[in-house]
This record gives sequence, structure tokens and C-alpha cells, in this order.
Amino acid sequence: MEPNFQALRKEFPVLGRKTYLNSGSYCALANDVKAAFEAYMEDRLMVGANWDAWIAKNESVRSLTATLLHAVPDEIAVTASVSAGLNSLASALNFSGRRNKVVVSDFEFPTNAQIWHAQEPRGARIVHVPCAADGYIPLENFAKAIDEQTQLVAITHVCFRNGAKLDIPGIVRLARAKGAKVLLDCYQAVGSIDIDVKTLDVDFAAGGMLKYLLGTAGIGFLYVRDSFIQSLVPTNSGWFAQADIAAMDITANRPAPNARRFEAGTPAVVNCYAAEAGLKFLLAVGTPAIEKRNYALTRRCMQRLEEIGWPSITPTQDERRGATVAVPSRDCGKLSAELMKRDIVTSHRDGNVRASFHFYNDEDDAESFIAAMKDLRGSFSPR
Repeated sequence: MEPNFQALRKEFPVLGRKTYLNSGSYCALANDVKAAFEAYMEDRLMVGANWDAWIAKNESVRSLTATLLHAVPDEIAVTASVSAGLNSLASALNFSGRRNKVVVSDFEFPTNAQIWHAQEPRGARIVHVPCAADGYIPLENFAKAIDEQTQLVAITHVCFRNGAKLDIPGIVRLARAKGAKVLLDCYQAVGSIDIDVKTLDVDFAAGGMLKYLLGTAGIGFLYVRDSFIQSLVPTNSGWFAQADIAAMDITANRPAPNARRFEAGTPAVVNCYAAEAGLKFLLAVGTPAIEKRNYALTRRCMQRLEEIGWPSITPTQDERRGATVAVPSRDCGKLSAELMKRDIVTSHRDGNVRASFHFYNDEDDAESFIAAMKDLRGSFSPR
């Protein structure tokens, strides 16, 4: 049975005051997540240092993330951010041999390019896959870049600038044919669509909790395929990456036998409370139903933008887009500010205003956005 999305809207107080279309930047705050923050504060006041409970929260986040991704908990590292996870992974890779190439796309968030470029002094050779004339990156462009020297294909799932979704299964097939590993940056996708890392056949996946996962900043995850864990030993490490955290051993680095070896220091305790609550809420709704709703809402928004003569640059095909509709503007910053004056919360990147939908949005939110855009078209649409 489909979730009662109208009833679920009541769990996000901001929706009573704003048209909130900014989940691709930072999600709306759910009552359950607010209560989780308050529970942490109560623990601090009443107990003080409640380490057993805090570690349990961290492990709960690991387990819930594994459920979300259709993985197992031992394949999940709970990280401080995507950057922390990718830096740990990069430190475990060897670029001194023949397979020294890392292929990235021109759709990447800065982190997933900068970190690999930072490996160039270690021998990494970074190759960018460019867009085609229509603004999308087709498989043939990846085929030209991926070869027998490629160690890793590090790609975004959904582009943060334009909402375009790459053909991940096709890219994985190309990588497999050349013996390369695949890293999926799914930050702009996870929680807005259903993601099965086993079906996608990716080797690594990274994301965070502050966007579609309904949590907060300062906490993320790194999925590592079980068959690679033992062979990858990060040089970025810390006491929570050790096989026995309680050993307090200063004589050696003894990494955990599971993906926890990609972690570092003390967990972000309060963030674990929020992330756990957000993940539980999201999983109760169900990502297949969320995916279906987000495609319907983005499709409606894009159709209405066409009708007012201000089309989005986001691909119209469901298989080529995520939950963000990107609209070009001659001054996207001022346009976003004008929308905010009308209580419509968006964000802007790379010359586009971004309307990012989630399951708690509805058709009225889309129509409020369209009405405002129609009114502002003369001042802000592309010349």
C-alpha cells in the first residue's frame, strides 16, 4: 500500500511555513529527528558520558545504512563526511603500477575530483570524461576513457549542478570489461531513489546523511565490497579503525577486519542520534515508493516549466535524472533570494536554480514554485 504522503507532511513543521524545495542541499527537519537531538541532550544532562549508548547509536547507523543500500553492516564504514571516506579509500590504493588511472566525469561534486587529483603526487593519473553537446555524458564518452590502465572509475550518481543521472549499470559494464573498480558518489541520489549496491555491482559507494536521508551534517558512510576489504589497508586511520578499539594499543596499526578500517576517530555522537532517526523514518516510508513519488513530482514540475516558457536543463527521461530540477537563470543567486522572499526555499549552482523534491513535497509545492517562476521570468530567465 502506498504511504500516506499528505499525513507524512505533518511530520515536517517547516512545510507549514515554507515551500521547501531544498533537499538536495539540506533536508527538511522531521519531528523524529528533532526529538533525537533532544534525546542526546537529555542523555548528556542526566548521564553525562554515556559511551555504551553512543557506540550503540553508531552501530545502529551502520546497520540501517546497510539495509538502505542492500549491503551488510560489515561493508559499511560510518564516516565524518564523504571527504573523510574517500580520503581513507584513496590512502589504501596504490598508484605506482601500470594501473594508475582514475576516471572521473565532468558531473562530479568537487570532493570526488579534488581528492583524486590530490593523489597525483603518489602517481595517480586523473582523466575527466566530458559532456556531449546536449549537456549529458553518454556511455561512449566513458568508453573512450576507461582502459586497461584504469584502476578506478569514480563517478557521481546524480549531478549536483543539473540533476542529471548517469547510466551507472552501463558504466559499470565498461569498467568490468577493462578490470577497473567503480566508486559511486551517491550523495545526490541516496534516499531519493532506491539504491541496491549489489544490483548496481559497484565496489564502493559514498554518501552522507544531511540531504535525502533526513539526518544532519557531519556524518556519512562508505560502502566497501566485502571482497576488497582485506586487501585494502588505509594509511588514513585512527583508534575507531582498529580491530580492537578498547585495546588502546600504541605499538602498531591493526585495522579492523571489516569496513570499520576506513573509519578514524571518535564518532560524531550527536549526529548519530539524528542520522539513526532519519534513516528509520526513511526506511519506514520505503525508498521504492519515494522514488516513484519523486519522479512524478519532478516530471510535473518540468512539464509546467515548459508551459510557462522557462524550461529546465535537467534531462526529461526518468532514467537520466534524480530528484532535482535545475532551471537556468541570468542571476541564479538573486532568483533564489527572490524565491526565498516568497517563502520558497531553493538553492543555486552553476547558473541554475535548483528545486529539489522529496517525498514530503506535493503538487501544491510544485505549483507554488511555478507561479513564482512565472512571475519572475521577465527579470531572471536567460536572455
